[in-house]
Amino acid sequence: MSRILIIEDEKKIARFLELELRHEGYEVETAADGRTGLEKALSGDPDLLVLDLMLPGLSGIEVCRRLRHESDVPIIMLTAKDDVSDKVMGLDMGADDYMTKPFAIEELLARIRVALRKPRGAGKSGGGKEVCRVGRLSVNPASYEVRFGEETVQLTRKEFDLLYYLMQNRDRAVTRDELLDRIWGYEYTGDTNVVDVYIRYLRHKIDERFGVRTIQTVRSVGYLFSYEE
Repeated sequence: MSRILIIEDEKKIARFLELELRHEGYEVETAADGRTGLEKALSGDPDLLVLDLMLPGLSGIEVCRRLRHESDVPIIMLTAKDDVSDKVMGLDMGADDYMTKPFAIEELLARIRVALRKPRGAGKSGGGKEVCRVGRLSVNPASYEVRFGEETVQLTRKEFDLLYYLMQNRDRAVTRDELLDRIWGYEYTGDTNVVDVYIRYLRHKIDERFGVRTIQTVRSVGYLFSYEE
């Protein structure tokens, strides 16, 4: 039986989720603030977290960031803000998925099932993969180091994973849905704008900085890595 920790300060929502999840056969524990939730997550080793973005004590973003230093437990983040920047921030801190309030409980349950089926540690770029080099750009999945010539390029975790996947599929057009599925690790059903946001980040940090072209837009399809100086 999977154990789920709900970290949510709105009592009605927390109670509703607790009852629904128990009805589905899950063991459920709750926390009403970020600091307590983080302590329970670290000490109780749950199988999945449902984590609200706006929390007293510690924000959901901070809970997620700290937890990722210790655990790869699946995290589904809840947010009342339908804002791409909030979604990107949560995913970038290590959340596996997000739901915008109000949401249908059936969709949350479906996403929980998907997240629980995902092997722990999946989606990480390390695990014995080889260094990928294209032109002067090199990506090392063991150390999460990106270099352009002799210079280090500082990327976030999701930026790194996205770049590495595109480089592995050099000269092949990759759809947004494929990128969402492979990088974020689930069958994504929401908008695909988050991919475009991360592509902009990569272009700013690599293409604009070093005067090269690495990621091409393929209209109506997605993106393609094709190194040009």
